[in-house]
Amino acid sequence: MADKPSVPATLSNRRAGRWTAALLFFVLLFGAARLAQVDMSRFFQNTPRIGLWVGRMFPPYDGFRNPPTSTELNTYLRNALTTVAIATVGTTAAAVLAFIPSVLAARTLTRSKALFYPVRWFLNLLRGIDSFIFAIFFVAAVGLGPFAGVLGVTFHTWGSMAKLYAENLENLDLTPMLALEASGVSRPRALLYALLPDAMPSFISTTLFMWELNVRLSVALGVVGAGGIGQDIKNAIDLLNFPHLGVLLLIVLTMVTIIDQISTRLRQRLA
Repeated sequence: MADKPSVPATLSNRRAGRWTAALLFFVLLFGAARLAQVDMSRFFQNTPRIGLWVGRMFPPYDGFRNPPTSTELNTYLRNALTTVAIATVGTTAAAVLAFIPSVLAARTLTRSKALFYPVRWFLNLLRGIDSFIFAIFFVAAVGLGPFAGVLGVTFHTWGSMAKLYAENLENLDLTPMLALEASGVSRPRALLYALLPDAMPSFISTTLFMWELNVRLSVALGVVGAGGIGQDIKNAIDLLNFPHLGVLLLIVLTMVTIIDQISTRLRQRLA
């Protein structure tokens, strides 16, 4: 009978494995940095220019020598509300679309592999394509404007939200639902009356979290012509209009802070 390895030898093997894993990680990180053409010297050479631009956005460096007019400010605020609207409508539509696929993608609820895996693959496809790419596609398909942004948010969030919903369902106790099924209740009715009430708080919390993320995302979608305040930010950068860019960033910061507070408080109440 072979001797078992001693405790010191086991610890030494584990330590060697950790050092090997750490070395492999840094080798891969170095390779990724080379592939991404990371050049910190170029960054530091341009740091004064970046600092100058940031300083021109806000007083007291050189002041607002070209502040936005009241008409421009009203336009910026309206576009900020448009950004929130894009995120809100897109997230809500995704939540509605995600419910049935989430049930089919939950391992504990779907016994048929012929149904489970195609649904999972479809959701992975939606999650794998970023909202930015969807927005570019829909700008070409339906034209410039917020509707393309709504579609971009909806399709990507659909996949992400359905996966999160499915994970929430997998963590629930199925005993009440199985008891109803044993008494002759159909699977859809058992899901509706026994499982959905327990899942709803986590569903709502997940939806609020995704809404919070999508508000930030919707700002970037304006860069590709999907409406909202992102288009104003892109125009200000293209024209090097730093006073207006500073105002726009302050509006975005205020908007995101308010949305974060609303989402956090609502999720805390559901906890």
